[in-house]
Amino acid sequence: MDLQRKATAVEPSGAGPLLRRWRESRHLSQLDLALEAEVSARHVSFLETGRAEPSRAMLLTLANVLDVPLRERNLLLLAAGFAPIYGETSMDDPRMTQVRAAVEVILKSNEPRSALAHDRHWNIVMANAAFVHFLTLTLGAPPAGLTPLRVSTAPRLNVMRLLFDPNGMRKIIVNWEAIAKSLLNEAYRRLAWARDDALKDLIAEILSFPGVPARWREPDLEAPHDLILPMELNLGGQIARMFSTVTTVATPHDVTLQELHVEVFYPADAATESVLQTYQMQLEAELKRRPT
Repeated sequence: MDLQRKATAVEPSGAGPLLRRWRESRHLSQLDLALEAEVSARHVSFLETGRAEPSRAMLLTLANVLDVPLRERNLLLLAAGFAPIYGETSMDDPRMTQVRAAVEVILKSNEPRSALAHDRHWNIVMANAAFVHFLTLTLGAPPAGLTPLRVSTAPRLNVMRLLFDPNGMRKIIVNWEAIAKSLLNEAYRRLAWARDDALKDLIAEILSFPGVPARWREPDLEAPHDLILPMELNLGGQIARMFSTVTTVATPHDVTLQELHVEVFYPADAATESVLQTYQMQLEAELKRRPT
């Protein structure tokens, strides 16, 4: 059996260690899990230690109680010797036509606010015109592979790289350290829940950028979640305070859909609304002056 599936390691010693890791990540005892799944605590213990072999139905029941992501449910099944049941369909696939149309509507309806859709590794899958124009002005050139309301082409732009790169968005973020540390902590939390080599490599890459504090190499998993952490941007000498909302697909049955996040940026106060209006006019004028 191939021990690597979509850059995520499959547990070679069976499903037991995976079940235990997910239970512990959810801060549940074996008894808590057993009560929720309506099985005995002894059976849960036997499954985790390998003294009992789980059935396919039992694995899915426990995964549902533990709220295990679909990608990781597939890995649980593989580790136990079963075939995965959740597909991972590319956004370019004809079967995703309705999904693409829905995402386009969401992105377009938020104009002139910036909006984008990204995957679990913060790779930008789609974006609206406002976000593409914003990146064009920030980066000094149109972002490669990113066309408004179209599925992006590989290699995709990555939000984490844009945020940590001194030549990317980092140069206009006034409170960069707070924003970057918060996002890095989220990446560390995701990595703690699943063995994801691609995410591990991404974290190592962004930590290697100049000016990133060495102390950030130690995960801070106990750091509290910020209820709202506005991003302060220096837009032509004026400060704009932005916050974002994230929308996900309800009850997905496909890995790609579950991992798709649509993020929209809003002004955090009335002053920012005025700054954004002025900035938008400057942006449109600048884009008109540029050669096509």
